[in-house]
Amino acid sequence: MTSDTPDLADYDGDQDELADRHALRRVAGLSTELQDISEVEYRQLRLERVVLVSVWTSGSQVDADNAMAELKLLSETAGSQVLAALVQRRSTVDPATYIGSGKVAEVKEVVESTGADTVICDGELEAAQLRNLEDRIGVKVIDRTGLILDIFAQHAKSAEGKAQVEMAQLQYLRQRLRGWGGNLSRQAGGRAAGGAGIGGRGPGETKIETDRRRIGTRIAQLRRKLRDMEVTREAKRAERRRHEVPSVAIVGYTNAGKSSLLNRLTGAGVLVENALFATLDPTTRRSETSDGRVFTLTDTVGFVRHLPHDLVEAFRSTLEESVEADLLLHVVDASDPDPQGQIDAVRTVLGEIGAADVPELMVLNKADVADSTMLMALRANYPEAVVVSARTGRGIDALLQRIDERLPRPEVPIDVVIPYERGDLVDRVHKEALIGELEHTEHGTHVVGRVRPDLADELARYV
Repeated sequence: MTSDTPDLADYDGDQDELADRHALRRVAGLSTELQDISEVEYRQLRLERVVLVSVWTSGSQVDADNAMAELKLLSETAGSQVLAALVQRRSTVDPATYIGSGKVAEVKEVVESTGADTVICDGELEAAQLRNLEDRIGVKVIDRTGLILDIFAQHAKSAEGKAQVEMAQLQYLRQRLRGWGGNLSRQAGGRAAGGAGIGGRGPGETKIETDRRRIGTRIAQLRRKLRDMEVTREAKRAERRRHEVPSVAIVGYTNAGKSSLLNRLTGAGVLVENALFATLDPTTRRSETSDGRVFTLTDTVGFVRHLPHDLVEAFRSTLEESVEADLLLHVVDASDPDPQGQIDAVRTVLGEIGAADVPELMVLNKADVADSTMLMALRANYPEAVVVSARTGRGIDALLQRIDERLPRPEVPIDVVIPYERGDLVDRVHKEALIGELEHTEHGTHVVGRVRPDLADELARYV
């Protein structure tokens, strides 16, 4: 625990995971090339060169600029170098090419002049739109959904996270399969493929139909695998419910500082990185209130505007940590140009997964770098919010006090003397009860306070 006195040193715990990620270093001179290259030149060779394209259909110019800035961050997180960004003002997107035939020619000119090898569109494109754009521009085209899925695939580390991402990618790909030339030919089984076999000739199955069938089979396998993993997760949740341990879930926009806040509150040492979707696997840690009551804190997956529906479905078991929580810590990046847009996006996803009615405590993070005018505006709109800085420790004590106030409190009054041989009950009282008086007498431990109904039943004999 830290005080409200800011310290300039960053505090994110002992991050073994981050250390492992940065453990490999390039050794100069050990190369098969005639002349070694620098790290900067290496990155220039490895990063994809992309052009961003967006259609502005609603909102203000500021909204369009913020959306393009976010697309740029997503692209850089995926491992690309942004060369240019193009925005078109339209009432609706073009059903054939997303941006219209005239703008397609302009995008092609920009791609040829900059030497880009990829075009990223800020929207979810239909299969026909992707195909038309690739045919006319001549380079790879991906949409926002494909970009987010790629980032998730890079950051997934646990078996459950990898399975969830793979299922979302397959669901996305199944609707966008396309074939060229021989890929559309009919497939014949057995000896019929060699020109032999009576009864083996016929329409058969096309290559694209075979791909769809295999994708469907793999999705079914992943669903079964995730259901088995969900049994373990549900068992842990049931154990916490059985012991009446309150749970707090940290939710918010991606890169809002959720993992940093978990580290500051519990010293968990989870990965903290200034990148989008650095956390995909939920982390749960134990903590205590000022009066000794135990509760759990869970770091969850970050949200983003227009989060792909397939991802929400694939990560539903992980996101259920938020649905089952007693309190949501909604972390907001107060230094972002559009924090209100982040708040709306997070609440939209919470509504989709059924967590809209869970009690919420808003946390305005990054107060050390946020604009004071923006902070004042947010405080005016959300007077119950707590202003903190997970990096410096500012406001952490006030946040812990608010968590203490918002967590469920025991409601059954007790006045009991617990025999010394029932130390297990005394331990539960310390962890779960709200203690008013505690005294050690010759007959046992005298406790006055409030407990939950199940514990009150066990203590009834000692009244």
